[in-house]
Amino acid sequence: MRFLHTMLRVGDLQRSIDFYTQVMGMRLLRTTDRPEQKYSLAFVGYASNPEQAEIELTYNYGTSEYELGTAYGHIAIGVADAKAACEKIRAGGGAVTREAGPVKGGTTVIAFVTDPDGYKIELIERDV
Repeated sequence: MRFLHTMLRVGDLQRSIDFYTQVMGMRLLRTTDRPEQKYSLAFVGYASNPEQAEIELTYNYGTSEYELGTAYGHIAIGVADAKAACEKIRAGGGAVTREAGPVKGGTTVIAFVTDPDGYKIELIERDV
């Protein structure tokens, strides 16, 4: 088995594509529009399957926002320098919700950012 993708429902597909490509540095890998079924998809990532898992952004026509619920946690992305990543994300208009620093009770450096729909993204400093 292999991890393929995570699906996030988004309220504005282009806004989310812009965030993940322009702010997070991912590539738009492919899109699908299904007007008869009233949804559109965009797959973004740093590389395509099978090299890396992807994020599937799903826009359901007519739905501009979702309740995230209490079960969802976050997506984690490895970065070489969490502080520099936060600065770049902030400069691109992204929201840094936890500055880079050691995880509570440990030494691993992490940070958190939030996408335009409120999904949390953890940045974990490591060799990438």
